[in-house]
Amino acid sequence: MTQATGRGMGGMGSSDGTEISAEELAALLGTQHAPFLLDVREPEEFESWAISGAANVPLSSLEHRLTQVARDRQVVVVCASGQRSAQAAGALRSAGIDASNLLGGMLAWSAVYDTVRLDVGAFSVVQVRRRSKGCLSYVVGSGGEALVVDPSSEIDRYRDLAAAEGWQITHVLDTHVHADHVSGARALAAATGSALHLSTADALRYGVEALAERDRILLGTTSVDVLATPGHTMGSVVVDLGGGAMLTGDTLFVDGVGRPDLADAAREYAEALHHSLVSLLDGRSDDVLVLPAHFGAGVTVVRDEPVAATLGAVRAAVPQLGWERERFVSWASTRATPRPPSYVEIVRLNVGETWASADEVRALEVGPNRCGTG
Repeated sequence: MTQATGRGMGGMGSSDGTEISAEELAALLGTQHAPFLLDVREPEEFESWAISGAANVPLSSLEHRLTQVARDRQVVVVCASGQRSAQAAGALRSAGIDASNLLGGMLAWSAVYDTVRLDVGAFSVVQVRRRSKGCLSYVVGSGGEALVVDPSSEIDRYRDLAAAEGWQITHVLDTHVHADHVSGARALAAATGSALHLSTADALRYGVEALAERDRILLGTTSVDVLATPGHTMGSVVVDLGGGAMLTGDTLFVDGVGRPDLADAAREYAEALHHSLVSLLDGRSDDVLVLPAHFGAGVTVVRDEPVAATLGAVRAAVPQLGWERERFVSWASTRATPRPPSYVEIVRLNVGETWASADEVRALEVGPNRCGTG
């Protein structure tokens, strides 16, 4: 059984349909009622960061390109903060097109989260989805206790989710040092008195319960296994939920693998990644569920369904998993793409070198996830 709920900063849209909140938009995407998304920012803004599936027609040229706007369904107009899109939506309505303005624009979209609940053997799992960033985090419960994996900086979300399920958060874990968003792991562990787990193979400036190459965390009377999978970072790990599912961090996605080049040692990290993937996947059933820490623009997010895939589906979607070492290393180490915005500053925060206010964190995190090799 799965259950989805939304929470964010977008508010509610207008009753006359001329405006729509970011939360309301998130609930429509991936359904039969999905609107036509029209982004009226300039091309360079759009190319830097956009909602998946949106079409780009800048406001300055919209009047002459109305034929590119769908008329068979609702149109939601998007810009950076909602001002240009409000003007465009008004112009579209004057032209007889059913158009709504996205309140708050991409800034509001960046704050939208929703959740999906699923059961994996003895574990109940809540997948927390930050839609704009493609970030996924998890609250794993069993025996009245909970492990939180890869939490964002908005730690009250996880405390509220655990409380709603009747769980006490006893463990917090980051699968690696994140480069695209600021981790809330330290703050959440401190706020709940929980054990904080990370691999010290990533250079940390604060104390943790260091994860071994193979470790075990007890929730009630049931344990999860934590497996070292260096490659995306040297401290990357995967959390194995009793063999039924894996929280794969940025080691393995539903449509790709983690990029090995963020540390400027792409070949070395790609070699480690290949070894980790071979070791992790060897002998595992195609029925095992892969639950990653990120999803990209090519993944359709569906309300009430987790972002997940069986290992069999992932093997089919990512043929590189079956490649021999040298071919894989050559492929993974040479597919350089733009790095996550502000990634140097975010990594420094996440290893404990610097500190930032909540407003500074929000500014650093604006932009897409770029942690995968597709």
